[in-house]
Amino acid sequence: MSDGQRRGEGDGESVAGSAATTPPSAARIRLRALAAHRWFWPAALLVGYLAQTLFRLVLSMHNYYPSVHADEDSYLVIARVLAGRPTTEMPVGVVIPGGYPLLLAPALRIADNPNTAYHLIMGINAVLNALVFPLVFVAARRLALSRPHAYLTAAAVALMPPVIFYSQFVMSDTVLPVLLLAWLIAMHGWLSPGSPRRRALYAAGMSLAAGYSMATHDRGGVVVALTALVLVVVLAFGWAPRLSSLAGLGVLAVSLVGVKLLAGFVENQFKDVPPSTVGNKVFENLENSRYIGTIIGRTFGQLWYFMTSTFGFGAIAFVLCLVVLFRARFSVADRVVAFCMTAMVFGTALASAAGLADTDRLDNWVYARYCAVLVPLFMVVGLAALFRAGLRPLLKLALVGAVLIGVIQVSVSAYAGRELKGWAIPWTVPDAQFLASTWDGLHMARTAAGALAVLAACLLLRVAGGRRIVAAVVGCVTIFAAYATVTITNNVAEPHSQYRKYEAVNLEKEAGLRKGDNLIMDWDLDWGTRMVLTYEVYWGRVWTDNVKNGNTPPATATAMLLTLGKDATPESSWAKPLPGWHVAKYSKDHGWVLWRKG
Repeated sequence: MSDGQRRGEGDGESVAGSAATTPPSAARIRLRALAAHRWFWPAALLVGYLAQTLFRLVLSMHNYYPSVHADEDSYLVIARVLAGRPTTEMPVGVVIPGGYPLLLAPALRIADNPNTAYHLIMGINAVLNALVFPLVFVAARRLALSRPHAYLTAAAVALMPPVIFYSQFVMSDTVLPVLLLAWLIAMHGWLSPGSPRRRALYAAGMSLAAGYSMATHDRGGVVVALTALVLVVVLAFGWAPRLSSLAGLGVLAVSLVGVKLLAGFVENQFKDVPPSTVGNKVFENLENSRYIGTIIGRTFGQLWYFMTSTFGFGAIAFVLCLVVLFRARFSVADRVVAFCMTAMVFGTALASAAGLADTDRLDNWVYARYCAVLVPLFMVVGLAALFRAGLRPLLKLALVGAVLIGVIQVSVSAYAGRELKGWAIPWTVPDAQFLASTWDGLHMARTAAGALAVLAACLLLRVAGGRRIVAAVVGCVTIFAAYATVTITNNVAEPHSQYRKYEAVNLEKEAGLRKGDNLIMDWDLDWGTRMVLTYEVYWGRVWTDNVKNGNTPPATATAMLLTLGKDATPESSWAKPLPGWHVAKYSKDHGWVLWRKG
């Protein structure tokens, strides 16, 4: 913030004057004395972190099987291999990054069955995702908020639906917000005044966070590219001690070697499966003029979703980052971080839009997931502006942000047209449906109105009560964020999981699959069933093959799950069965038949 904003210019307030004329109460004096102890804030952060972890556990610990196909199944299969267990089929058809499964591998090493392993993973997710709380506290302190205000801000941000929602599933979005927060905090520390040793450590931490984000998801490639660019520019202009910049470059190089080694190890376990080519597809689509309009429209759509899912505070933070970027009075650290935040949200939205350019699903236009990992970064800046900005600058930022949301919404609606009117899977747009107070589709106008209503209420209270009541306002945002998260869990996460329960749990029980089975799955079998059984067949392995039409089953196969037509007999599901195979179980209601060998 500028010096004028720090003094409250244009706000009609005088915080210092108020403090000078109003003597502190006895309770406030006791509170200040307590806070003065060295252990108070570390203890408060620990208690807050444990509370955040417990909140996540309450929401997710009843989950015991994957339901988001094929993402969860693929991460679980890779975690299984990294845990030292036998390989099996890769559900998604390509080898994806193994950084997140590496964190889950201990659960699969310990657990004796898939249900227990999934429970343990929900615990790991809660522990990892709750780290957003202390990291946002650190980020808020770097934005010059007092410790109590930083604590409130951290509580509000850590309870936001986009932060928690994906941690209820086995998805890399659980840990990516933590890595990105650590990345920018370390970057700011590296570019801020301090001892050379301290700044070199920050540079190393920044590069490690960037490298691990790339090992976790393809979006991490944007992080690594930005980190390399910043390191080179800072080294060239001497904005930080050159040894610290060189340390950052060295650690980034080592991190990338580690990423390659991990990827190589995982790929060697799935030799018949190609590595992910998402990055190549992004560049191919960007170079194809046929997709340019669609890519721009979907980029705008993801920016719109990102700004509304933050209750409008993301729009304020986005505009503020642009202001900081082009104002010389801000420090180098502030301007570089503002650039990286702006580039990250644009780069992520553009890359994901380009990667999805050849499909027409409604949620590809306004998909929630890819930019959700950036919510904590922008939310902390937006709430810090609520605390620190003068009233007039704050209202200007909010007005520009609201106009930006409106312009983007009109642009996307005009370009996509009726493609936005189709049915939306609630899992893909949970925040939008919550803000629109409906669970039956995408209603962009109602969603934007809901987000801006929350923002307007916060600004109205700020106008009426000044800075004195901002802490209470952020407290209300905290409560509302927790309510939104619980509501979205009850209306989206849990129904989605229940919908997938039969294929994940009941089918296996009905078919009588055993601990040592190696299972062949028919190509015509339900897609979700094929995805989830790669994990649920926990001790054996699976293949997807066209055995019923003549392919020879693998010698080690012990069971085969084929489709069963409505009026067909179980024996007719395999026209020419091999000797030693027989029908063991079948279900005409669900359309499957299990053959066994021996």
